[in-house]
Amino acid sequence: MRHVLRNLLEAEKAGKKQLAVLIDPEKFDPETAKDFLQELPSFTTHIFIGGSTVTSNEMESCVKAIKAETSLPLVLFPGDHQQISNSADALLFLSLLSGRNPEYLIGQQVRSVALLKNSGLEIIPTGYLLIDGGRECAVQRVSATAPLCQQDPEYIVDTALAGKYSGKQLIYLEAGSGAIHPVDPKIISVVKEATQISLIVGGGIRNAQQLEAAWNAGADLVVIGTAFEQGLTL
Repeated sequence: MRHVLRNLLEAEKAGKKQLAVLIDPEKFDPETAKDFLQELPSFTTHIFIGGSTVTSNEMESCVKAIKAETSLPLVLFPGDHQQISNSADALLFLSLLSGRNPEYLIGQQVRSVALLKNSGLEIIPTGYLLIDGGRECAVQRVSATAPLCQQDPEYIVDTALAGKYSGKQLIYLEAGSGAIHPVDPKIISVVKEATQISLIVGGGIRNAQQLEAAWNAGADLVVIGTAFEQGLTL
């Protein structure tokens, strides 16, 4: 086991900011894995793999291809209960706390247990908050839930704290794939200050300035996906 959560907590304690590149298996050609990884920023610390409508076969093929070419920890970021591969190192056990659809609060999680309980994956309880990034994203469509308004930071903080109080080990603030606006640094700051647990932030980050702003505001791990697919260099 790679002890992904422990290493993340140790990096947070040491003040080391981390970067994950998110790969959507639907958009990824396993044959290009080696070339893809060579283009990653040198300070990449994690590979996240997942998407809203990925099939189990697409997930498995992607994970195996990436695993063969890198020693970076591979973390599953599943959109449903079938997006599980034993070839990965860890899985974010997501609860969509920003929505009120029971299927994504607990339904999908229960369905995943049959695959997870004997998988050997490190399972990390994660409170997942979808934040309005200025456009409808795939998570919003698939989960049939609305994102949280960035003009109501108090409610976002309360939602994150509800996740902490219910035992989540990580909080993930997500503006959504292809977001026009990333999560406001002020929101990152108040959530981090209130929760005092490891904070992941993603969605809408397209340049080094936005990346640094998220880190400086309190994000412990920043996730980039769409921007990297479109040729972002950092």
